[in-house]
Amino acid sequence: MTKTRIIITLITIIVVTTFASIIGFLAKGYRFDIKTFSFLPNGILVLKSEPAAAQIFIDGELSTATDATIRLAPGTYDVSIQKEGYITWNKRLVIEKEVVTQAEVNLFRSAPSLTATTFSGVFSPVASKDQTKIAFAVPLNKENNTEKAGLWVMETINLPLGFSRDPKRITDGDLEGASWQWSPDGREILLTHKTGVFLLDVGDFTPQAQRINVASRKNQILDSWETEKTKKLSAKIKPLPEDLQEIFSKRVSSIMFSPDNNKILYTASSSATIQDNIIKPLPGASTQKQERYIKVGRMYIYDIKEDRNFLIEEHPKNKRIAWFATSNHVLIAEQGKVYISDYDGTNKISVYEGAYEVPYAFPTLSEDRILILTNLGAVNTIPNLYSISLK
Repeated sequence: MTKTRIIITLITIIVVTTFASIIGFLAKGYRFDIKTFSFLPNGILVLKSEPAAAQIFIDGELSTATDATIRLAPGTYDVSIQKEGYITWNKRLVIEKEVVTQAEVNLFRSAPSLTATTFSGVFSPVASKDQTKIAFAVPLNKENNTEKAGLWVMETINLPLGFSRDPKRITDGDLEGASWQWSPDGREILLTHKTGVFLLDVGDFTPQAQRINVASRKNQILDSWETEKTKKLSAKIKPLPEDLQEIFSKRVSSIMFSPDNNKILYTASSSATIQDNIIKPLPGASTQKQERYIKVGRMYIYDIKEDRNFLIEEHPKNKRIAWFATSNHVLIAEQGKVYISDYDGTNKISVYEGAYEVPYAFPTLSEDRILILTNLGAVNTIPNLYSISLK
């Protein structure tokens, strides 16, 4: 009787151990090969898309639909995500054994719609540093009487129903030849006009007759704004390793953190090398080609979480390059075209081709649209801001 119990116990232990081992192998992505009668290592590919239910093609063969988890043997695969009415997403991905590789894909319409957001003519639109607002001037002419001419501010975020999305005028008058710039916090605008320099509160309307000339304090105001920007930038750079702090404080310019603050878009002002393994490598990190040696004048994106550095644009001059709302894309505006590119420099797609005022293309805080300044090719017509619907 005792021997029987011992045998049963041993068999139970063996079965449980074997079953647990099988579960463990499967959980790590291994697959059982009947031919070799052994477990072979796999990697796991997780693909999510917006919108969902798009088709996944791997090496040209239909696999499944997003959102999906796919087990693949280690290797390099050409992955394509397609959905009717949307531009195809393509990327070459490296799958490693026992590693989860994840891609979150935003698909954009192949035929986006164009909708006017202003109607009285617009010139010199300027976005705030955080991309939440755009300041623009409406000219004083026969079509625009004194009730429309002046400086206006537009919110770029889609507000809930019942809230106003209409631009607000913050001052009136003829602003031909004037210029304006945003304060770092986006609450004030410094207007430089032939009649003087004026500090305007974005939240209020200030008639031109009540504007206060601050020309004598202009340099002081700009210096204080520059100090504020420097402090904010330093606070964001401080948590980085010392090697990165040195590069981002002394060897780069035009630094823009992504909306989620996990990536940095910048232009190299001097050559430098970003050392390998500054941050401990993460399993499933991007396997796209990166550039650790940065060259003067080129624009890059550094991924803080994954310690990866990607070349975005070799010749950024005369182009507008800014973060898209997803933090995984950038908007690139150049002559006759507007692109959206993955942050690693791949999958650069054209979302608009045609006449527009270069480089006046702006991302918004919504993933479903961007703004451009265009007269749609009409001769002798003042351009307006148009919304391009991407989804």
